[in-house]
Amino acid sequence: AARMFLRLLSDIQWRAAHPKWRRMTSSQRSTSTTAEPHLVSLPAQAQVVICGGGIMGTSVAYHLSKMGWKDIVLLEQGRLAAGTTRFCAGIVSTARPVSIELKMANYSNKLYQQLEQETGVQTGYMKTGSISLAQTQDRLISLKRIASSLNVMGIPCEIISPKKVLQLHPLINIHDLVGAMYVPEDALVSSANVSLALATAASRNGVQIHERTSVSHVTIQKGRVTGVETDRGRIQCEYFVNCAGQWAYELGHSGEEPVHIPLHACEHFYLLTHPLKEPLSSSLPTIVDPDGRIYIRNWQGGILSGGFEKNPKPLFTEGRNQLEIQNLQEDWDHFGPLLDALLRRMPGLEALQIMQLVNCPESFTPDMRCIMGESPTARGYFVLAGMNSAGISYGGGAGKYLAEWIVNGYPSENVWPLDLKRFGTLQSSRTFLRHRVMEVMPLMCDLKVPRWDFQTGRQLRTSPLYDRLDAQGARWMEKHGFERVKYFVPPGNDLLDLDHSKTFYKPDWFDIVGSEVKCCKEAVCVIDMSSFTKFEISSTGDQALESLQYLFSNDLDVPVGHVVHTGMLNEKGGYENDCSIARLSKRSFFMISPTDQQVHCWTWLKNHLPDDSNLVMEDVTWKYTALNLIGPRAVDVLSELSYAPMTAEHFPSLFCKEMSVGYANGIRVMSITHTGEPGFVLYIPIEYALHVYNEVMNMGQKYGIRNAGYYALRSLRIEKFFAFWGQDLDAFTTPMECGREFQVKLDKGMPFLGQEALWEQKQNGVYKRFTMFILEDHDTDLDLWPWWGEPIFRNGRYVGKTTSSAYSYTLERHVCLGFVHHFDEKTGEELVVTTDFINQGEYEIDIGGQRFQAKAKLYPFSSLFTQRRRKDEVELSGYQRE
Repeated sequence: AARMFLRLLSDIQWRAAHPKWRRMTSSQRSTSTTAEPHLVSLPAQAQVVICGGGIMGTSVAYHLSKMGWKDIVLLEQGRLAAGTTRFCAGIVSTARPVSIELKMANYSNKLYQQLEQETGVQTGYMKTGSISLAQTQDRLISLKRIASSLNVMGIPCEIISPKKVLQLHPLINIHDLVGAMYVPEDALVSSANVSLALATAASRNGVQIHERTSVSHVTIQKGRVTGVETDRGRIQCEYFVNCAGQWAYELGHSGEEPVHIPLHACEHFYLLTHPLKEPLSSSLPTIVDPDGRIYIRNWQGGILSGGFEKNPKPLFTEGRNQLEIQNLQEDWDHFGPLLDALLRRMPGLEALQIMQLVNCPESFTPDMRCIMGESPTARGYFVLAGMNSAGISYGGGAGKYLAEWIVNGYPSENVWPLDLKRFGTLQSSRTFLRHRVMEVMPLMCDLKVPRWDFQTGRQLRTSPLYDRLDAQGARWMEKHGFERVKYFVPPGNDLLDLDHSKTFYKPDWFDIVGSEVKCCKEAVCVIDMSSFTKFEISSTGDQALESLQYLFSNDLDVPVGHVVHTGMLNEKGGYENDCSIARLSKRSFFMISPTDQQVHCWTWLKNHLPDDSNLVMEDVTWKYTALNLIGPRAVDVLSELSYAPMTAEHFPSLFCKEMSVGYANGIRVMSITHTGEPGFVLYIPIEYALHVYNEVMNMGQKYGIRNAGYYALRSLRIEKFFAFWGQDLDAFTTPMECGREFQVKLDKGMPFLGQEALWEQKQNGVYKRFTMFILEDHDTDLDLWPWWGEPIFRNGRYVGKTTSSAYSYTLERHVCLGFVHHFDEKTGEELVVTTDFINQGEYEIDIGGQRFQAKAKLYPFSSLFTQRRRKDEVELSGYQRE
């Protein structure tokens, strides 16, 4: 079979037709036996150096040059677009479950559509549409949820019948289908030519491009990028962008100060066929069959079909790699199940002649989301890599957002789900990555219902109580590598059913979590919350207070022993972090943040705190186990264990005090629970953790104590209208928009970061408003459940999306939290959202294409805070420890 990729012919023709390109670049055009042409010398310095000439590197260069930056050098160790980009299947698909990925793909599609006209380089852009098939009702539900998101973003999309599938693509076997999703504006491109077109435009805008130039390492001094060492000399620079694809991991570890980029390559297979007797129309839609684990697209009158097998083959674990990617060894036995799925879906292909089985590396990340952003350890070191086989779909949008990040200091959208700082160093273990990508690659096609968990790389970070809790029926989930309890399975329950329950409807754990919530409200529960990020900040003088006053919106100049809820804001007033800070002494503070803030928050503080040897910050997350005692009887348990009065008169709300609990000293006790329920959080030095836990459980037996997990906490906090960072709050959400004005002290006597933006919102109003929705005509037992990301409609018009949802066992209704916007009906312009606008609307929540009426509230039900049963009314028999 001819080992030629026809879609690369235009690459060769284009290069031959552009002598200016040949002069500008330093590429080797001939075979290895021919003398290498003269190399254009590298500049001694540049503002930005980009490593990688694939779709990501050229997209970043293109967008930086569009934003006015000209002093840019792009380095490619081989030829442009000769890495993974060369082998990309060229499918541009906007059907993505994560909002930011959907936006990136939509932007990419629009960019590629006009790129050929802008540059004169043929990109092979063809709007064919795509059809995602569903063989099961659950798969159809997942497609309906995606379709809802696409439609409200203005991307045409519809759920279609199997008969309609056959009309759109006559060769498809529809006998086992229950429906499909049709996205008519999805497209096909030549990935290599898109990359070359972006490079052409960037070059015209002043970007210097040098092929056959390898980066050996990046030099970093005092935590900042200073230059790049190559095999052809050094370039001084302010910014470095690692777009090295599958080489990004090795490049990040090549310097004295490593930058951890957790990705790993796997072999990815697809086949190419000769044209059919009646060549396929170039406008036939692309087929995605996730239940069959395959995709199928037209290719030169034949087909290109690949997939994501259940038993992937990791590559280059030992770091061995190639300069340019060549077609790896064919493995027909390995590809067999995908070929069988293809022939079942298109039976008419059995007599078709296969041209080639392509095997090329693809990079995958630990959570199936790409990696972008600035390194937490090196200022000016940016990364864009790990596309999980969606590089061409994300390329345009990802390059745009990263360019904005470099130029402006922040992108135009919330990219936290993709931020490099969502990972810690623990995810960079080669063994971890090898095992995780073997799970991730099959998950590309697996049905992902709400609350699914990765199975590999687990039990990496655990509380000292892990074995104790596990023995009592704990079921675990993972956050930032830390094991956290979802709920506890009572004795006698069918554990297998619970562990394998996957549904968009009422889950099997419903009653279990309900009993934990009931105990939190009527007796006392213990939740291990050790995963929360914990920092101590201290100074010899007033430096700690003065610095924190500038970085936080609330007033931290409070008496020793008080706890302050506050936001850590950016210049636009958005939440970089939402935390609780206890003042331990006049010069010492204890900061509690969400689990996944450990890297992000540390980096933000290090970048903004003054360089003062008298100011010390320490990450003490690992030093303390945190036990959250929730419920009206928590006060009794703690009083008896500490021999100290714990009533509100002696231990008021938002108070912190070091106490003895049992035999253990130095326990930091705070009167907060993060749920709105009464209780305390105990921060226990880890060596005392097991002792204190045993003492609490033994003493609590007579008060009905039991263990509880994060699902119960989630239900409690959502019904109380408590927003959590990373779910409801992000860098584009301000305290004024989510009803937290009380956590902002605009007049605290000194300026703070984000103050001007908040003053402006206070005077002019906000353009979105955090709102609670109570579903009114929703049947918990029979209807689809809301989880997050559901479109919100006001008077029939789209106004926003939900950010969190949970069943309220108190209200016996589903509660959704989300942001409401006010769009002008004629222009679509965003208008100020007023209280009247919220209160005077009729609302619906779209769950998988079905709308449910909802009542909007700007404040929680006050009764949830005031209903406190007397101690002697609590029936303890149902809460005895198991």
